[in-house]
Amino acid sequence: MARLLIVYHSRTGGSRQMADAAAQAASAEAEVSLKPAEQAGPDDLLAADGYIFCAPENLAALSGVIKDFFDRCYYPVLGRIEGRPYVQMICAGSDGQNAARQLARIATGWRLKEVQPPLIICTHAQTPEAILAKKTIPEDELNKCREIGAALGAGLSLGVF
Repeated sequence: MARLLIVYHSRTGGSRQMADAAAQAASAEAEVSLKPAEQAGPDDLLAADGYIFCAPENLAALSGVIKDFFDRCYYPVLGRIEGRPYVQMICAGSDGQNAARQLARIATGWRLKEVQPPLIICTHAQTPEAILAKKTIPEDELNKCREIGAALGAGLSLGVF
């Protein structure tokens, strides 16, 4: 069975809801490993056939915890996961574009294959209180995450990628 690794970081719950939705849908097609970024490592990347990276945008960049995951894993897997498919999902307070660019550059360095443009879900949290508050991602947005999970799981299962 194809193996999909979903690595996420979430402080306020938005990214976690997105990752959970993708994992739920993907599990019908592939073996899914859903890991918080602080617990994921090079062995997880090597064991998977494809990836979903889900992160919040913090200060117009990837959150430090997901960036730490990439920092810890980058060189140990460099040259060993080339060509594997990936998708990214960003939970943003404003636009999320810089976080998506940052993640895409890392994936390009690993020579991963982007199989869909980044999904950026904007919470429009702009005040300190809204930024720090627990997030609830609307069902229609979670459906987009489910579609990503189902599509990547099916693609891995069928050997499309």
